[in-house]
Amino acid sequence: MAITFLAIILFIYSIIYAIKFSQYYLKGTPSIRRLPPGPKPWPLIGCLPAMLSNKNLPAYQWIHEVMKQFNTEIACIRLGSNTHIIPVASPELSLEFLNTHDSVFGSRSISMTAEIVSNGYLSTVLSPMGEQWKKMRKILASQVLNSSTLHRMLGQRTDEADILLRYIFGLTKNGEAINIRSIVRHYCGTVIRRMIFSRRYYGKGREDGGPSLEEEEHNQALLSILRHVNAFSISEFIPLLKTFDLDGHGKIVKRALKVIRNHDEPIIEERVQEWGDGKKKKVEDILDILISLKNENGKSLLSIEEIKAQVTVIYDSFVFSFYHIL
Repeated sequence: MAITFLAIILFIYSIIYAIKFSQYYLKGTPSIRRLPPGPKPWPLIGCLPAMLSNKNLPAYQWIHEVMKQFNTEIACIRLGSNTHIIPVASPELSLEFLNTHDSVFGSRSISMTAEIVSNGYLSTVLSPMGEQWKKMRKILASQVLNSSTLHRMLGQRTDEADILLRYIFGLTKNGEAINIRSIVRHYCGTVIRRMIFSRRYYGKGREDGGPSLEEEEHNQALLSILRHVNAFSISEFIPLLKTFDLDGHGKIVKRALKVIRNHDEPIIEERVQEWGDGKKKKVEDILDILISLKNENGKSLLSIEEIKAQVTVIYDSFVFSFYHIL
């Protein structure tokens, strides 16, 4: 029943698309002739079948093979109904994209998983270019990622490095095997946690400095999000299929995000309450910075939902470079 219903919807959508496609060509729009060379796309699905049929090649290698086939330094590959991939393979063309026309190509693509993680694009990194993105980017650049803030938190990072060494020494002293991947992930998590929340553990923690169950659960949830945010999904290229979440990425990200929020949001809400009641007045970490920011009217610059979204994205952004290679 469900398959029949989906087939009917796809059939109707393909007819609508074919009508629009034919009208587009009948108008004689000259822009179609200015597109770079590339494989001829199928109606509705574009070049998705050709890319997916090369199971032995990752998407980026398949794109390189297409460019070799057409002997070009710039190509146009349409995926789905309206997504055009424009790869370039020369410094000159790269400058055109990144420098001359950066305002046109500088935004990020819209995706279901990115919207879920950023709570409706309230934060930076995953959000498309716009007023909200400019607002949060300005805050990060001027208040969080500046040299004075990072220098002020140098002691926390140094202390975590000392604790890490003591923990590793304790393992070797007891003759235990050392899982480098697990240790580095724990270190990354505790460093960011200290910088954001001024705490190492969500619960009681461990005396030897190693990860407890809460931290391992939080780290695994972060890894799950990093694997699936903006990961390839057929649903992203055929808008009609987004509702069905065929790859299950949306469900996976929501489940992982729930774990992260269960650990982080109580701390954020408690801290916001402390600042509101006047119990806390001194800025000690990144969370304090985000909460204490005021607008020209003396009111909080960020809502609690913006703070929650930004904290999650900061976690993902800082940890990504470490987790990606482990």
